[in-house]
Amino acid sequence: MDDVTALSLGIDPTDPASKTDQIIRALRERIGSGAIRAGGRLPSSRGLAADLGVSRGTVTAAYDQLTAEGFVEARRGAGLFVCPDVAALPGVAAGPKGAPPPTAADDRRLALPRPLRPGYPDMRLFPYREWGRVLARVARAEPHALTDPMPAFGDPVLRGAIARHVREWRGINADPSRIVVTAGAGEALEIALSALCPQHSRIGLETPGYLRLRGWVARAGHIPHWLPVDGQGATLPPAEGAECPRAVILTPSHQFPLGGTMPTARRRSYLRWADAADSLILEDDYDSEFRYAGRPIPALASLDRQDRSVYIGSFAKVFFTGLHLGYLVVPDRHVATVEAALARKGTRASTVAQRPLGRFMEEGGFHRHIRRVRRIYARRRQALVAALRDRLPEGAGFDDHPAGMQLAVHLPVGTDDGTLCRRLADRGVVARPLSPHHGPRHPGPPGLLLGFCGFDEDQIARAIPGLIREIDRSCALNQRRPAFGD
Repeated sequence: MDDVTALSLGIDPTDPASKTDQIIRALRERIGSGAIRAGGRLPSSRGLAADLGVSRGTVTAAYDQLTAEGFVEARRGAGLFVCPDVAALPGVAAGPKGAPPPTAADDRRLALPRPLRPGYPDMRLFPYREWGRVLARVARAEPHALTDPMPAFGDPVLRGAIARHVREWRGINADPSRIVVTAGAGEALEIALSALCPQHSRIGLETPGYLRLRGWVARAGHIPHWLPVDGQGATLPPAEGAECPRAVILTPSHQFPLGGTMPTARRRSYLRWADAADSLILEDDYDSEFRYAGRPIPALASLDRQDRSVYIGSFAKVFFTGLHLGYLVVPDRHVATVEAALARKGTRASTVAQRPLGRFMEEGGFHRHIRRVRRIYARRRQALVAALRDRLPEGAGFDDHPAGMQLAVHLPVGTDDGTLCRRLADRGVVARPLSPHHGPRHPGPPGLLLGFCGFDEDQIARAIPGLIREIDRSCALNQRRPAFGD
């Protein structure tokens, strides 16, 4: 039986916080008050989800965040427990000693994604012990940083570390005063859209592009303007007239979902366009650290001399999926505007994780982790590319872009990629269809998005035969389908 049998948690539908955030907040309070003692076991994610009437993914996301913050730990075959070292956090009673922190080789996480799910890092590689030591040290030496009210733009130590990171890795000279810590890249985009774009603005979106962007743009009261992607990235919009966007959202370092890199000439064309149109470029640099040939390409924002670029980064892909932290690099001319917007609304960024992450970056642990996993992901990507190169049927193929966390496989026109993904799921292989990523009135060819980062070479090899059989079957069915009117 769980050590904690009645958490007295509840979901308030009138609370503006998400269900996940409500669960995180309630569990933090109970751990802090001693209602859940150090070493106490938490209910299973499935059981708590049933009790609260929410999805299991909602509870899993909350547990992931608490794990990242050092409140709970997973023990092999036993479940989730409040960390024995949680006594180091202010107001939390000490508990009995428990299992040591997990190592990178231990399978001590909640449910792992199935191959070949795209866009997921391998949490078996996460530096749990090093991260745990930093958490404990900050809790002992700087406990105020975990609990005191945070400046509107976030923890100054973390903002300084981010400024050094984007300067060294992305070529952006940004003072920490221009950096805003957010609850992930999604909130960063929401802040930029709401603070810098008046309602009913026209916003340029890549097609194909990231599906969730459409929802964020719609919720902010804006109008999408579709930017078809060609071999050099998103095509330029008009620079004047009613069709001129107030802002465009681009993924120039590694276009999502096709994977190409926008060349410097087009980046400069976009900067000239933004200056002529008095518009903004929101650069979503979601996984640029994972480039497998040479150093990461400098960000588009590094070329900006006119304060037209808002740079957006995240720690979810490159560090820890459960951390839910991201950041904005705001142009000088818009700092006061963003500051005023945050004074009214604030951010949802976790306070507890910010100072430890800043120290972790200062001490080099963050970059050591990136360099290590980049080498491992490069081998896994090569294993997937090699397995597909000579086995895809005629009419199917892919562009070999040496970057990112997924590969886009293109299928013959007329192939039902949604049905194909459902059949693959029956075989234990997870893929995402490419066709839904195309904007309305901009249909594109079908395809599959395949991930490789979260799975070792053996897992990839075991998934390939079923993947190829289902692609062969779908292409054959497509060839036999009669044309309309036959």
